[in-house]
Amino acid sequence: MAESRDYLEMTFRSINCFSNDGKLDASELGAIFDIAKRDGVVDQNEIRVLRNIISKVKPHEIDAAMLEKLNEIKNEIGL
Repeated sequence: MAESRDYLEMTFRSINCFSNDGKLDASELGAIFDIAKRDGVVDQNEIRVLRNIISKVKPHEIDAAMLEKLNEIKNEIGL
């Protein structure tokens, strides 16, 4: 089976999200996480990319919706 390249799409999508308004919202993060989950397995490359994306979210940008999405990701894949 070929290695998934979804992590590349996730990276590209995050660049577009951050360049749009300089930050990432819960909806955008959810769409990126959906890319990771669509084949039924969140692999190590996807986890690495998610960690990197999440590390760029500034504490003052975390609203209730973002906190909920971050907790969902943490619960599903253990970030």
